[in-house]
Amino acid sequence: MIVHAQYIKDLSFENPNAPEILMEPPSQPDVEIGVNVGARNINGEQYEVTLMLSAKAKTEDKALFLVELSYCAIVSAPGVDSATLNPLIMIEAPRLMFPFARAIVSDMTRDGGFMPLSIQPIDFVAVYQSNMAEKAASASNGADKSE
Repeated sequence: MIVHAQYIKDLSFENPNAPEILMEPPSQPDVEIGVNVGARNINGEQYEVTLMLSAKAKTEDKALFLVELSYCAIVSAPGVDSATLNPLIMIEAPRLMFPFARAIVSDMTRDGGFMPLSIQPIDFVAVYQSNMAEKAASASNGADKSE
């Protein structure tokens, strides 16, 4: 697989309760991490792969921050057969992109006045399998409705 480019497509950081929340930061906030992967063909051999990361931190009664990142790469896999191409693009490309996206999220939380958020490594095989299961379920639900 060849990575031709990597870039931030969309980035958002919200700090809704600043500056008050920064004066007495909570000791252990709840952090909810969201991950998704998407891809689209852009010219026959090249694909834009999008790794979407989100992080919501909150205490019992207040939101601390919300980070949303769409990090993209343009990749190609010359000579790869079609059966191997989809898993390669949806698993290996995000695995290569993840360290860069994780660093961006960490820097954003630090620059927002909080401790840097270090997202644990992600099992992109499980993300791929979950996405495929959702796609199969929605396809079967669509078939059920048309009958």
